[in-house]
Amino acid sequence: MSSTNNFSCNSMTCFAQVIKQTDLGSFQWEIRSVNHRYLEMFFRLPEGFRVIENDLRAQIKKRFNRGKVEVSLKFQPAQGEQNFHVNEALVRQISNAADQVHAVIGPGNSLNPMQILQWPGVLETEEADQEQLSSQALEAFAEALQQAADMRAREGESLGQHIQQRLDQIGPIVSTVEKLLPQALEAHKANLKEKIAQVVEQVDQDRLEQELVLLAQKADVAEELDRLITHIAEVERTLDLNEPVGRRLDFMMQELNREANTLSSKALITDITQAAVELKVLIEQMREQVQNIE
Repeated sequence: MSSTNNFSCNSMTCFAQVIKQTDLGSFQWEIRSVNHRYLEMFFRLPEGFRVIENDLRAQIKKRFNRGKVEVSLKFQPAQGEQNFHVNEALVRQISNAADQVHAVIGPGNSLNPMQILQWPGVLETEEADQEQLSSQALEAFAEALQQAADMRAREGESLGQHIQQRLDQIGPIVSTVEKLLPQALEAHKANLKEKIAQVVEQVDQDRLEQELVLLAQKADVAEELDRLITHIAEVERTLDLNEPVGRRLDFMMQELNREANTLSSKALITDITQAAVELKVLIEQMREQVQNIE
C-alpha cells in the first residue's frame, strides 16, 4: 500500500474556537480534546447556560467516541439587550435593617442611594429570552463542534500516514531476514558441529543430525515472519475502516511487538538481531501514534 493513501481514522486531539455575534450578544465557544481511553466531557458554562449541557453532551456523543473533551463558553450580552431596574422590595428591606441598626446606635438613616445600589441583588437586569439565547448558543456550538471534528479528521489522516510509512519500512526488513534465514541456519548447524567435535571424540552422526534438525527447527523464525506480514496487512486494512479503530490498532501493535521479540530471542546471527531491533523501534513509533487515534 502506498503511503499517500487517504485514511478514515480520527485523532483524539483537537482545538476549536468559534466567536459568533448575534442580536443578543457574543458567543465564544472553545473545544479542546486530548487522548483518553474513554469519552469524558467537562463543561465550563455561564450560570444561565447550564440548561443546555445535556444537549451539548448529546451532540458530542454523536461525533466523538473517545477522548477527554473540555468545552467552555463565554457570553457577552449585547448592550442594548440589558434593561436595569431596581429591586424595590430589597431596597425597603435594606432601609428597614439600617433603621433598626440606627435605633441601637443613634437616630437617622445615613445610607445614601449609591451605597444601596451597590448592594448585591438591588440592581437587576432583564435578561433576553432564555430559550432564544439557548438556541443561538447551540447553533454557535454546532459550528465549533464541526471545526473540532474536522481537525480530528485531519490529525487522524496525518497519523495514518505516519503509521503507513513505518509499515512500508517493516516489509523490506522482513524480506531481508527471510533471505538471511537459510544461511543463518546452516551457519548455526556448522558451528554446533564444530563445538561438539571439539569435546566428543566419537560422534554418532545420525544422532547428531537429528539433534541439529531439532535445534534448527527451534531457531527457525519463518512462522514469526509470516505472522509479521499478516499483521502488517491487518493494520493496513484497519486504517481504512470508517469507524473508531484505536483499540484495535493498539492490540495489533502488541502482536507485532510479540513477534519482533520472538525474532530477537531466536536470532542466530548479528544481522537478524539488528533487524529485530529495527523492527521494535518502528513498532514503538507506531504505538506512540496509535495512542492518539480514536
